[in-house]
Amino acid sequence: MSPPRTIVIVGAGFSGTLVAANLLRSQHWATTRIVLVERSSSVARGKAYAHREYPYLLNVPAGRMSADPSSPLDFLSFAQHRIPGATAEDFLPRALYGEYLEATLLDAEVSAPPHVQFERLRGEVCAVEKIGDGPAYRVRLSDGRTLDADSDGSTLSPDAAGRTLDADDVVLALGNPPPAPLPCTEELPATAELQQYLSDPWTQPLRFSPGETVLLVGSGLTMVDVATAAAASSNEQVVIHSISRHGLIPPSQTQFSHSACKGDSATMLRAASFSALTLLRSVRELADETVQRGGDWREAVTFIRNIAPSLWQRLPAREKRRMLRHVRPYWDVHRHRLPSETLAKLNHLRRRQKLHVHAGRLLEFETVGSQIRVTWRARGAHELQTLLVDRVVNCIGPDYNVRRSRDPLMCSLLAQGLAVSDPHNLGIRTSSYGALVDAQGRAAANLFYVGPMLRADHWEATAAQELRGHAERLASYLSAPVGRMRAAATA
Repeated sequence: MSPPRTIVIVGAGFSGTLVAANLLRSQHWATTRIVLVERSSSVARGKAYAHREYPYLLNVPAGRMSADPSSPLDFLSFAQHRIPGATAEDFLPRALYGEYLEATLLDAEVSAPPHVQFERLRGEVCAVEKIGDGPAYRVRLSDGRTLDADSDGSTLSPDAAGRTLDADDVVLALGNPPPAPLPCTEELPATAELQQYLSDPWTQPLRFSPGETVLLVGSGLTMVDVATAAAASSNEQVVIHSISRHGLIPPSQTQFSHSACKGDSATMLRAASFSALTLLRSVRELADETVQRGGDWREAVTFIRNIAPSLWQRLPAREKRRMLRHVRPYWDVHRHRLPSETLAKLNHLRRRQKLHVHAGRLLEFETVGSQIRVTWRARGAHELQTLLVDRVVNCIGPDYNVRRSRDPLMCSLLAQGLAVSDPHNLGIRTSSYGALVDAQGRAAANLFYVGPMLRADHWEATAAQELRGHAERLASYLSAPVGRMRAAATA
């Protein structure tokens, strides 16, 4: 009797969970073993949907957060059992969405075909290596603890350190990397890292004391999360400063239809073929025309988002660099919007002089007793300014430049040439279905990636809508007969 085909999924956040759930729902041609490896004790949550002391809200309405595209209101139906009266336009707690993903995976597990085995393994994957010249891989774990499913699926049992798994296919669902270190912190004493400087706001609970003055570096979604949590934990008795290059705050989400937006994909693709500036002008014209028809500029942003991969791939390399340098901050701030309730909290803090948003550049950090003196220059100004703060929090968001990664798994993949960074430092190079592109430019047949670093080739690949589609397509490809897989790989 031949051994089962083994598919190892590294990472059990949103992307890894959906790949596993879709694989469990698929009709596999042979006995298949699916192993989902996660470093933390929670599955299906990752950093985004973990239980937190502050009840963070999703940035997308419940009606657009289904994990199953064939059932668009699946999440809403789940939520209404816990929050009666919830509507499709409500922005619900992120932790509730984590519960939904857990339930989605469990439902797929219990209804899987009998020849499909599913295992949950808790451990830290430190390397993925080719086995000889064949298509298989060896997955090495530095932490060999296993998660044995009992009545509540939570009993941990010890295992030998350095455990390995041999896999026919490996899916890397690694999620968002941590932020890059702030250059100004290089000269801070090591103790400042623990007390006054928080390099990653998601590594520990965010607790702030009344009377603190806090600097949040960045002004995007992470800054908003930290600012609202800081205000809540201190009963609005903190003073928060935010500094970013442009000082842009995301606008609010609105309820809008798509009836007023008359976008034409061919026109946008032609614009992208010329230059980033031509594309920008075309998008602005589309937004203006949409508003003139009585619509919402957000309709135009959604239209562009849906064709963003084609636009990004059409742009010449030099124009991609220009877009990243000049356009990206404005696209990001209009693309990643806030629930109106969250924006109202920010505006309330600003009116009370508890939140100050600055556009400028950080120049120096210096410890002064238990505080940090921050030297910075406002955008467009020449004179220097200083702030004396009790704490600095790095809120610049994930660092997709894998050349700077300190993650053992990513470092191992790069060192072996199994993965390569894209030229614009947006992630790793991939081919069809997320197959990793190696140092020789070849697409792997059995090693895949799904997650936000797909933006290197797709630009838009960070939201649930895009990642859900990538996870579904990859699972469909992996569950196809071997002949079809090989034909697709060589096409």
